[in-house]
Amino acid sequence: MAAKEKEMQNKKLSGNKITQSTQLFLDTAEIKNDTVIMKDGSLRAVMMVSSLNFALKSEDEQNAVVSSYVSFLNFLDFPIQVVIQSRKLDISKYQKRLADREKEITNELLRRQMINYQTYVNELVDLGDIMSKRFFVVIPYRAVEDSKRGFFARLTDVLTPGKVIKLNQQKFDKYRYTLNQRVEHVKMHIRELGLETVVLDTQSLIELYYNVYNPDVADKQKMPEIAKLRIEE
Repeated sequence: MAAKEKEMQNKKLSGNKITQSTQLFLDTAEIKNDTVIMKDGSLRAVMMVSSLNFALKSEDEQNAVVSSYVSFLNFLDFPIQVVIQSRKLDISKYQKRLADREKEITNELLRRQMINYQTYVNELVDLGDIMSKRFFVVIPYRAVEDSKRGFFARLTDVLTPGKVIKLNQQKFDKYRYTLNQRVEHVKMHIRELGLETVVLDTQSLIELYYNVYNPDVADKQKMPEIAKLRIEE
């Protein structure tokens, strides 16, 4: 009798449908106009930053970089987030170009050399586990800073999926204007470090978040363009 009741309970549980989407537990509410809108009504801008080889610079150059970086940190009166993304180097496009080039070679000796080179490149990436790194700076803006909110209010936001705070167009434009001012100031100071910056547009932001939340799937299934996305209301 107990076994039969347990079987009925398992069937009942297996028949239950998941009513909550995983999107409910993400902080991101929307991405538009080159801006990430969070569920708490705050905004984020993301810029990709180039890198430099600090070890290859002279002592004077290293001191200049450190001094500029200290000035940059002293300038900040708002928090930023520095993100380093590491991914295994994708050379699939390069491999395809080599394969296409091989088909065009008529000289047998050159063709064999091309085959050997392709084998060398493939083994180098597989054995060396070569990684590519990308660097991002995330710049936030919110009308009411967290420092003005109580501890338990912030703790509740972390432990429970919060409701989405809708921003009307007027507020969004106002907040985005202030956010863009912060972005310009950060770009100016980063350039003094000898680094290049690119602010991610809407398409790039969607691809970035897609790759972050779906690292395995992203390698096999690339994000389509925004115009080709089917958006469910």
